[in-house]
Amino acid sequence: MGNREILGRIIIVLLSIFVVMSGYGVLLPVLPYYTERLALKSGVVADEDINYHIGILTSIYPFFQLLFAVVWGKLSDRFGRKLLIIMGLTGFVVMQALTGLATSLTMLYMARILGGIFSSSVIPVGNAYLSDITNSMQRRKVLAWSGVAVSTGVIAGPMIGGYLAQTNLHFNTSFGHLLLDKFSVPFLAVALLGVLILFLTIGWLKNPERRNLDILQEVQQSRLSIRLDFILLLLMSLVIQLAVTLFETVFSVYAKDVLTFTTSQIGLGFMLCGLIMAALQPLFASLDEKKLSINTQLFIGFAIASLAMFAFSFWIHNLFVYAMIIVFAVGGAMVTPNLIAMISFIDKNHTGADLSLQTSVNSIGQVLGPILGIWLYTFGKSWPYPIIGTVLLLVTVLVVPRLKSTSTKRQ
Repeated sequence: MGNREILGRIIIVLLSIFVVMSGYGVLLPVLPYYTERLALKSGVVADEDINYHIGILTSIYPFFQLLFAVVWGKLSDRFGRKLLIIMGLTGFVVMQALTGLATSLTMLYMARILGGIFSSSVIPVGNAYLSDITNSMQRRKVLAWSGVAVSTGVIAGPMIGGYLAQTNLHFNTSFGHLLLDKFSVPFLAVALLGVLILFLTIGWLKNPERRNLDILQEVQQSRLSIRLDFILLLLMSLVIQLAVTLFETVFSVYAKDVLTFTTSQIGLGFMLCGLIMAALQPLFASLDEKKLSINTQLFIGFAIASLAMFAFSFWIHNLFVYAMIIVFAVGGAMVTPNLIAMISFIDKNHTGADLSLQTSVNSIGQVLGPILGIWLYTFGKSWPYPIIGTVLLLVTVLVVPRLKSTSTKRQ
């Protein structure tokens, strides 16, 4: 297999990851308005009840990703990575279309559940595919670009959602239990993009040669290699995902209720966050460890993210809000690729299993973040930020210093 062929396969997988994350992000700036409209139509009028649905709708997606990620991983070992990526993209397209055409909260919940089930195969199976076709020297860089695809999707999604939802199009067409209006536009746009990537995947992606190792045996073997460093790294992964998803969910509601932002202004906030993370992740991943060690980067990254969360709720000026989003993104960009790198170095014989476990832990954080954020928001609109800032600070001073630098060595 030539380098050009490998590069082509990598690009297709990265595009698949990108479009799935775009679909996740497209809902973020629109969700408060879209949920409110469907809730009022369903007879839900209290703000507390509407915010409750916003939190659940955000969390239910990663919750079903958590449940099915291991299932898809096992099936991909048996039937091949390509088939599972195709299934995931197909389910993703259907989910986006149903979301855009929903006429009730029930339909929106069904769409989110289906999306969580099927799209959960794309990122972990895609990363497994990338691991299959790269050697140990290439893998860290390629997986870092997978992180860039995720961040770029987080940029594109809110931009699509925020700007297309504010179109001046005025139409309202019903198809049985489906409704096509201006809120449908961003979801159908992402669904169309998903169809294009799906055709590319079907036509050009080929199954790689993989080790013939039963996934259950691999997971059992990896458990034997778990050390304190690995547990601490998983804890940090959980916290950073919890912080990011809590911030994303609460910011959508906080910006609407307190800052009186429009959907395009909310979308701009998410765009800045994703843009900074996409731009800086490869930079931080490539820094010379002799000049700035991974442990030091993790300490600085968590500290910066903590500082941003403490400061976020004290001022409501637009420029300051955007500045704190940028600071928070810098911290996240410093933490995310280095966590992946450290986990990939834990045990070179079980990198796939270790990274899969991290993916599951990340999903837990993605489930808990929105629920915790909205729950804290009901007590006080500014409460979520200093509380998650405190959690990040505790990780900075209590967890990161306990990591041994030897955990980053390639074994």
